[in-house]
Amino acid sequence: MEFSGSKIKGLLQSDELTDQYILETSVYPREPAPLKELRDATASHLWAVFATAPDAAQLLGMLLKLVDAKKTIEIGVFTGYSLLLTALTIPEDGKIVAIYIDRDTYDQIGLPIIKKAGVEHKIDFIESEAVPVLDKLLEHHGNEGSFDFAYVDADKVNNWNYHERLLKLLKVGGLVVYDNTLCRGTVVFPEELTHPEWRKQRRQLAIEHNKSLAADPRIEISHASAGDGMMICRRII
Repeated sequence: MEFSGSKIKGLLQSDELTDQYILETSVYPREPAPLKELRDATASHLWAVFATAPDAAQLLGMLLKLVDAKKTIEIGVFTGYSLLLTALTIPEDGKIVAIYIDRDTYDQIGLPIIKKAGVEHKIDFIESEAVPVLDKLLEHHGNEGSFDFAYVDADKVNNWNYHERLLKLLKVGGLVVYDNTLCRGTVVFPEELTHPEWRKQRRQLAIEHNKSLAADPRIEISHASAGDGMMICRRII
């Protein structure tokens, strides 16, 4: 059996369930027009697979509303699909600190659609590695314990560095959500069946991060199989 060749981003490993049923009956009918436009614009990009999956984004939108999120952080932007979702969901005076190492794909693909949707004013885009920005936020008086929500869809090597800083920035009861936590299902595959090499590394990083989150007494967790896997963490202390 060949595990690594699957093109299915969802974890149910079925075209009928992920594409035809979940997306077509539950996600696409409720997807706001600007999000559909951005999803379509991203589809032709070489790295389109990096975008947040639409079913995962729908879950993010629900979580944002459940915690009445107003002040949020997003690490990893790409073209801005999840960023646009957040901007459309939070209140008119809400703010998003969006951190990404290279803003080219955002400027070229996402920003024109975000401007057209009228939500650019909610976004503070910072072109940088994330750890220095998080450290600077923590140095600024009033930021610690003030954020409602954080979403991380970036490099996996720094996940724990992000986690330690985000827990300080989040208020008690706030959420941090990590994407790609099931790594296309490879977290349960034998290592020798995971190819290519970069995916093998991502698999191992996901396994280690999931274990660390499960053992963290500062949070409650729920591991959802939406998209490529999402770990939802609620700060409790």
